[in-house]
Amino acid sequence: MKKQPKRFDMNRKPNKPKWYLKVVEAIACPFYLMFNNGHIKTDKAVKKLKGPYLILSTHASFMDFPMILKGIFPKNTGWVMSVEEFRRGDWLMYGIGGMPKRKFDHSIVTVKHMLYMLKTLKHTVTLYPEARFSLAGINERLDGALGKLCKKANVPVVMCKAMGNFVNSPQWSKHPYRKIRQECELYVLVTKEETETLSAEEIQERIEKAFERDEYKWQVERNLHTKCKQRADGLYRILYKCPVCGKEFKMRSEGVNLWCDECGAKWEMDTLSRLHGVNTDKGFSHIPDWYRWEREEVRKEVESGTYHFEDDVRVEDYYSTKVGLIPVGDAHVVHDQNGFTITGTVDGQPFNLNKSVASMYSVHIEYDFLNRGDAFDIATDKTTYFMFLKTAENYLTKMHFATEELYDFYVRNKKV
Repeated sequence: MKKQPKRFDMNRKPNKPKWYLKVVEAIACPFYLMFNNGHIKTDKAVKKLKGPYLILSTHASFMDFPMILKGIFPKNTGWVMSVEEFRRGDWLMYGIGGMPKRKFDHSIVTVKHMLYMLKTLKHTVTLYPEARFSLAGINERLDGALGKLCKKANVPVVMCKAMGNFVNSPQWSKHPYRKIRQECELYVLVTKEETETLSAEEIQERIEKAFERDEYKWQVERNLHTKCKQRADGLYRILYKCPVCGKEFKMRSEGVNLWCDECGAKWEMDTLSRLHGVNTDKGFSHIPDWYRWEREEVRKEVESGTYHFEDDVRVEDYYSTKVGLIPVGDAHVVHDQNGFTITGTVDGQPFNLNKSVASMYSVHIEYDFLNRGDAFDIATDKTTYFMFLKTAENYLTKMHFATEELYDFYVRNKKV
């Protein structure tokens, strides 16, 4: 019998970034930013910080990483990153100070790693608290325990707010780049003294406020045009519901146009990323307004008790750095007021998994993940399963909304 490789070890302690990789980063970052029109502003108060600090950053594209490194140079940072990113190699991910995290999982192991890096190794740590790339250029939901983490860390908290990263390379269509100016500002959000005097709730409120943003509004205000002729490609992935006929999953987009296959309504995206009706006066000109309207529609389904989704999925297991993602079986997923209920056969054995509404305040989704199809992932104590939808077309954004709205209705608002 073939020996199974050892599973990924979430408990492995992190280390400071290796000196030779720090040199590579220091040389590469300025060139990367120059060729991608990246601009960084670091407040003097950040440069004066002596000891380690915690960086909280918005997350929209790979540009977030070189922006932070350039912004805090000559200091360096460790990174909290999704566990599947370690498929690139332990030597690299641990070498740059990586700490693995299973998305939207309540395990405290990553918090322990962060505190070890900050307190024992005396090294700065960067966390992307939205735990995903933004889907519509606006802030996504944050973990409600960030204020508690900051008090526990008892170090200065630095905010990194990037704008333009999303518009340049939106999650729903990473390429081609829109070639737009990208900006980043780093400033002290909470001083060390404030982590001691402010309550966790007050710190949390300050963090939530800092993450509020709208990159499309920013683009219009700054009058930053993009000449990309494929700027609407993939937009249907987040704008999946037609505001004219109300039909879901019939939206399509290509080039500079978005349209509904059901009723024929059509819109054109201009160079400031605004939508204009071609044959209709209905709809939304501002993409985040359309996105928020869809969320409201899902909220109505949740509140009326009619939300329900099911489909067959191909299950892939992120087993370890050595073997990466491997197909392990097939299952059937049901998503409703009971959370995610998944039944099938995995690793040749009956598979039954339930993730209750209370256990997930959000869900991580990936459009055409690694060119293998649309997927969402579910974390367990031992691994992360990626569930690739077999028949449901373009459902991920609605699933994202529904997971959060179910949590709000049944948990946050204490409806049960």
